[in-house]
Amino acid sequence: MAIQPVIQIKNLTFAYNGLSVLNRVNLTVEERDFLCVVGPNAGGKTTLLKMMLGLLKPDSGSIQVFGLSPLKARNRMGYMPQHVVLDPLFPVCVLDVVLMGRLGKGLRFGFFGKEDRKAAEEALDRVDLMEVKNRSFAELSGGQRQRVLVARALVTEPDLLLLDEPTSNVDSVVETELYELLNQLNKNMTIVLVTHDLGFVSRYVKRVACVNRSVVVHTTSEISGEMINELYGCDVRMVRHDTRAPGEHRHG
Repeated sequence: MAIQPVIQIKNLTFAYNGLSVLNRVNLTVEERDFLCVVGPNAGGKTTLLKMMLGLLKPDSGSIQVFGLSPLKARNRMGYMPQHVVLDPLFPVCVLDVVLMGRLGKGLRFGFFGKEDRKAAEEALDRVDLMEVKNRSFAELSGGQRQRVLVARALVTEPDLLLLDEPTSNVDSVVETELYELLNQLNKNMTIVLVTHDLGFVSRYVKRVACVNRSVVVHTTSEISGEMINELYGCDVRMVRHDTRAPGEHRHG
């Protein structure tokens, strides 16, 4: 019996207010894949991610996640959105933020139980932040906040992790730390990551989906500067990591 792909998209088309956003998209994501989704602004990257989550429905074509509709498979997905708005004056601790990921997971009467708290602590442990679980979220550094939000996506113990620009507004050191974390998580789950920074992420991902209304998938070794220039329509700084020799650092 053939193994069911984690994500199967066939001839998917989507338009917004009559404007074509995605056109005849075909994409297969296998178990333990680490797929990077790149493309120009308004090219359809975030729209494609929302399709996987079931937040948007295609106008035509089909999309299945774990062989089901995205809505029915949502309990097996963890999601980190691009923009998370939390009032810095609101007195919420790190553990509370992670527990938000358990909302809708059988929660009754507005109270989190022991199982929820255990899952939240385990998620924090996976991102190496257990020591700050009782600290105010507002007091954390930018990198710590991003890892807390990853923990919030992990608290439901997902088989598929979807992230939309998880390293926006953080420095290169934090960006590297986050990708190292995702690389470790990829050993146990499938990851789909939307980003603009192919240079940083190319060391970790296995395949790249170039999205600009249509979708073309490449392995990281196939990505060239000319290909990126054609995709974005301008020169983009590219750092290649996939052919790097041990101990060698290359910039370009």
